[in-house]
Amino acid sequence: MIEEILPPEVASAEAFDDRAVVTLFPEEETVLARAVDKRRREFTTARGCARRALATLGLPPVPIVPGERGAPAWPSGVVGSITHCDGYRASAVALEDQVRTVGLDAEPNGPLPDGVLETVTTPAERAWLDAMTGDGSGVCWDRLLFSAKESIYKAWFPLTRRWLDFTEAVVTPDPHAGTFTARLGVPGPVVDGRALAGFTGRWIVRGGIVATAITVLATAGEHAMGPARAGDRREGPLAGGG
Repeated sequence: MIEEILPPEVASAEAFDDRAVVTLFPEEETVLARAVDKRRREFTTARGCARRALATLGLPPVPIVPGERGAPAWPSGVVGSITHCDGYRASAVALEDQVRTVGLDAEPNGPLPDGVLETVTTPAERAWLDAMTGDGSGVCWDRLLFSAKESIYKAWFPLTRRWLDFTEAVVTPDPHAGTFTARLGVPGPVVDGRALAGFTGRWIVRGGIVATAITVLATAGEHAMGPARAGDRREGPLAGGG
């Protein structure tokens, strides 16, 4: 699923359960010393996904431990992202000389908990959500906005090493193209000599999961996903951090 919203420069792997056998490195075991079972399972399976994605790039398995602000610490020359939610784990990685940053997030395709929407959205975004009420798509647009903002932060932080508040990026999804744009309300990072005013990304809803992804390619600071590939789409009405 996740590969459908990523460009060819990015390798990815996903899992819909925790049945795969994954051997953790001692450094990773240390991170889980006091973890509850749910945290252990999602962390372990996500690391398995990351190792599979790295192998696609021809890279050996390495420990991937949380670094600054919990962001995964990737090997030198590699950028990437990890996500997990109930029923889904995934990782996406790329070589830094081809891709400057990757942001990936997955969430259950259900309404946000009470009280969260007002915290993570702007008035303009809430007006857009009101206009989408009852559209019949089966997409929980509030959850999609939240997921997009998680992907934005995961793409933003490796470039800036700075916090980005939920309301400092205004997201506008395209309900038909499976894409979204994000306009930054604060100065953006400088990538390949160009200051980014925002990001563009892609989204997909399938099997009860909504997933979003942002990729900044190493092409003169372009803040785009790159050309869409055949088969890049979202599902219609449903039959889904480090």
